[in-house]
Amino acid sequence: MSEGVAMKTKKRFIAGAVCPACSEPDKLMMWNEDGTPHRECVACGFSDTLNEQGLSVPKELGTRVNHLAPKAAPVQVQAVQFFPNPKLKKPPQ
Repeated sequence: MSEGVAMKTKKRFIAGAVCPACSEPDKLMMWNEDGTPHRECVACGFSDTLNEQGLSVPKELGTRVNHLAPKAAPVQVQAVQFFPNPKLKKPPQ
């Protein structure tokens, strides 16, 4: 095969398969990429990779180490001055 031609991956629907995320039947597509099976739901967008036994390979759990902390928004400070309301004078005692 020539180097300039990219080979298109053939995806196929799996009859009777139920999506583990949205429970929709007959919406899962499967394909192999470099000998590794993948599946994707066309209804909800769920996708994962399967191992040799056909079980889902868990993705790395999010921790403080592998996720970037969101940066705090810059704080904008504005001075506010209150003026007394002359109509709310206390009556003399």
